[in-house]
Amino acid sequence: MKAVRWILGSASLVLAAGAAHAAGCNAGNGGVSVPDGFCARVFARNVGDLRHLAVGPHGTVYAALSSDRNGDGIAVLKDTNGDGKADSVRYAGGRVAGTGIRVHDGYLYFGENDRIVRFRIDPKTDMPSGKEEVVVGGLPEQHEHAAKSFAFDGDGHLYVNVGAPSNACQKEDRVPHSPGLDPCPLLEKHGGVWRFDADKTGQKFAASKRFATGLRNDVALTWNRAANALYVVMMGRDQLHSNWPRLFTAKQSAELPAEELIRVEKGGNYGWPYCYYDGHKDKLVLAPEYGGDGSKVGRCNEYGRPLAAFPAHWAPEQMVFYRGKSFPARYRGGAFVAFHGSWNRAPLPQKGFVVAFVPFANGKPSGRWSVFADGFAGAGQIKSPGDARFRPVGAAVGPNGALYVADSRKGWIWRITWEGSGPK
Repeated sequence: MKAVRWILGSASLVLAAGAAHAAGCNAGNGGVSVPDGFCARVFARNVGDLRHLAVGPHGTVYAALSSDRNGDGIAVLKDTNGDGKADSVRYAGGRVAGTGIRVHDGYLYFGENDRIVRFRIDPKTDMPSGKEEVVVGGLPEQHEHAAKSFAFDGDGHLYVNVGAPSNACQKEDRVPHSPGLDPCPLLEKHGGVWRFDADKTGQKFAASKRFATGLRNDVALTWNRAANALYVVMMGRDQLHSNWPRLFTAKQSAELPAEELIRVEKGGNYGWPYCYYDGHKDKLVLAPEYGGDGSKVGRCNEYGRPLAAFPAHWAPEQMVFYRGKSFPARYRGGAFVAFHGSWNRAPLPQKGFVVAFVPFANGKPSGRWSVFADGFAGAGQIKSPGDARFRPVGAAVGPNGALYVADSRKGWIWRITWEGSGPK
C-alpha cells in the first residue's frame, strides 16, 4: 500500500478547522476553535494534572492525574443538570498517579508507571470503590517515556504500551555521534506493546507477553472495534541535527521524522530504533545511529509501514475512534488524536497543540487528516511548550456522542458537541 504523503499536512489543512462556533455556543471557550456547526464549551476548570480521559456508560467522565490531588489520583466529573458543564467534581483512587484510564466491564482501570490497577465502579454513584486490584504488576519503571497507557479488545485482552527509555538506543543516549546498539537490548522489555488477560488480577510483566515491537513510544493507542484491530500513533525520535550535524540541518531535524499512525499486528516489528519514517521521501529510512545518511533504506524494507503520518514532534497522547452518532456522518468511525505539542522544532516555532481528525473506512484512513480543534496554544508563535496556554493530552467520547478534550497545563476539560443544522 502506498503511504500517504499528503498526510503530513500543510497550513491550508490547519486553517481548515475554522474558527466559527455554532449559533448559541458560549463565546470564548478558552480560545478553542472548531469547525462550523460544532460547539466547544469548557466542561471543567482546574481539575488537576490531567492525562487521559474515559467516559462511563452514564456519561460520567473519569480523568487520570499524573500527580494526586489531596491524596487521590482519579478525578470523577458529572454534569447533573444537563447544561454541558461539570457541576460535580470528586476525587478517588488513593495515591495512584499515571496516564492510562478506561472503563471495562464494570471496573475503572488505571495505568500507573509500573502497573495497571482497577477499581470496581459503584453502580449507584459511578465512583471507583474499594481497594485497588493489581491487574498487571512489575511493568518497567523508567526515567523517560514512563507512561503506561492501555487498551482492550473484544476478546478479553489488555494491551499495554511500554515505551523505550531512549531516543535511538545509542551507546550514550542523546550524545552527538554516539552509535546505536545493534541489536538494541532495550527491545527485550521496552519499545513495544505487551498483551495480558483483561480480567485476571495478579499478572506479572514478562518479555514473553510481547505483542509487537519496534515502537518507540505509543501513549496514543486504542482498539478499533470496526476493524477489530489495535492502532497506535507512535512518537518519532528527536535530535537528528543536534546529534548528527553533518548529516541534517536544523530545519530538517525540525521536520523529521513523522509521527506514525500504525495498525499493530501480532508479532509485528515497526522499525525503531533502526529506522524512522520520512514523510517527504514517503518511506522508512535508516537511522544515522545505524549507518543512515537521510537517504539510505537498508534493512528498513523489512519493517511495517505506517498507514499515515503527522508532522514531526507533535507528541500524540490519546486517540479515540468515534463510535457516536451525533456528529455528522463523515466523522463516524474516524479517529480523533490529541497532540500535546512539540519541543524539538527549533529554530522553527513549536507546533501541534491541537486535536486532529482522520477519516476511516475499511480499517484504514479514507481521506486527508485535518485539525479539528485548535487555538489551545494561544496567540503568537510558541518557542517552547511552556509558552502554550493549553496542551491537549486526553480525548474521549461520551455515550451521547460528545467529544471530551483534556489539557495538561491548567487542568481544563472541553466538551465538544454538534449543534449545526441540516443533514448529518
